[in-house]
Amino acid sequence: MRKLWGLLAVSALCSFMAPGLAEAQSTKTAKIGILLPLTGPFAAVAETQKQGALLAVDVINKRGGLDMPEGKTMLEGVVDDDEAKLDVGVRRYRYLVDQGVKGVGGQTWAPLAYAINALVSRDPKPYFPVCVQAKEAFTKGKIAPSTFAAAYSPWTVGYMAGTQAVKTLGKKKIFFLARSDSWGWDIRDGVEAAAKQYGAEIVGRDEAPLGTTDFTTILQKVKAAKPDVFIAAQFAADSVALLKQVQQMGLNKEMTIFNAFITNVVAKGLPPEALAGVYAMHYFYYDLAGFPDQEVAKQAADFTKLFRDKYGYPPDAYAAIAYIAYMEMFRGFEQSKSWDAAKVTAALMANNGKFDSVKGPASWREDHQAAFKYGAFLVKGKGPGEQKNEWDLFSVEGSMGGEEILPPLKSLGY
Repeated sequence: MRKLWGLLAVSALCSFMAPGLAEAQSTKTAKIGILLPLTGPFAAVAETQKQGALLAVDVINKRGGLDMPEGKTMLEGVVDDDEAKLDVGVRRYRYLVDQGVKGVGGQTWAPLAYAINALVSRDPKPYFPVCVQAKEAFTKGKIAPSTFAAAYSPWTVGYMAGTQAVKTLGKKKIFFLARSDSWGWDIRDGVEAAAKQYGAEIVGRDEAPLGTTDFTTILQKVKAAKPDVFIAAQFAADSVALLKQVQQMGLNKEMTIFNAFITNVVAKGLPPEALAGVYAMHYFYYDLAGFPDQEVAKQAADFTKLFRDKYGYPPDAYAAIAYIAYMEMFRGFEQSKSWDAAKVTAALMANNGKFDSVKGPASWREDHQAAFKYGAFLVKGKGPGEQKNEWDLFSVEGSMGGEEILPPLKSLGY
C-alpha cells in the first residue's frame, strides 16, 4: 500500500509539473563556435570581432531563438582563442567541432582562415571567416562550398583606395607602400589595377614587414619621389606608427595621405594632428548621419544603438563584419530549417544570394564573397578642434560598392 501511495504521489507531481516541463523541453540550445586570436598581436581587433558575434547571438535569443523543425532553438556562443597560430587554431577548431557546434566563425589572421577553409572542404561545416582573406582563397576549387566571407580580399581594399585616390580626389602620381606579405601584395595589385584603369602613374614603390616600427628611411624615399598621394597598406599598430611618423616629418603638408584600410582602433591610437586629413577606406563607420542614402544611415544607426547598449561605445569595422557574418549564418540555418552545411549553403545562395545587412543590401557571389552596395566608405580623419567627442573620428566623404570592386570571377577561375 505504501508503494502504491508513493507511485500515486509521483504521478500527481508529474501531472502538476507537465505543462511547464513540456514548455522547457520545447526550447533547445545550439552551440555556435567563435574562434579568434584573443591573445597575441591581433587581440584588440579580435575583441571587437567577438563583440559583434556575441551581439548577433543576443539578437537571435532575445527574439526567442531560431525557428527550427525541432522547435525554438536558443544559441550559445562558445568562444575560444586561436592565438593567431596555425597549429593552435586548427586544434581548437577541431575541438569546437567535437563539442558539437553547428557552425564556426572567426579569424583575424587570414592564413588560419585559409587552413580552416581546407578542413571545411573535407568535412563540411558552415564556416564564416570574419577577416579580410587573401585573394587566392576565393579561387574556384579552393573556397569550400560552405565557407562564406562577409569581407572581401585585400585586392579589393587596394582597388577601392586607388580608385578613390585617382577618380574622386584627382591624384595622378602615386607612391605605394606595401606590407611584405599577401595582405600588402594583394593591396598593391589592386592599387595598380585602379591606377592603370584611371590613368595614374606609380612613381614609387616600397614594402615593409609586419611589425615595422621605424619608417624613416622609407618616408625619405616618399618625400624624394614627390607624389601627390601616398597610399599605404599598413594596418593596426603598423598604421599607427607610420601615420605618426608621416605627421612628424611633415609629409601630410606636401601630399595627400591615404591609408588603404582603417578602423576606429587605429584612429584612436593617433593624436588628432596625425589623423587630420588622412583619407582611408572604412568597411563600416557608425555615424552615417549625413550620408545620401538615409535608409542605410538608419540601418547603421540602429546597429550602433544595439552595440552601444551592450558595450558602451560604437561598433568598429571588424565588429560589423562579425555581426553580419553570424547573422547570415543564422539566416542560413533558419531558412534551410537545417544544420546541414549543404542545405545552409543552398538557402543562402537562393534568390541570387540576396540579403540585407547593417550597411545596406548585399548578395553572395558564386565565389562566396559578399558584394555590398556599399563595400566601404571613403573617410577623412578629423583633426584638432573638429572632433566633437572621443569617437568623432572621421567625416564620410563617399563610398564604393557593387561587384565592380571585387576581382572578376573569370580571374578566379569561374
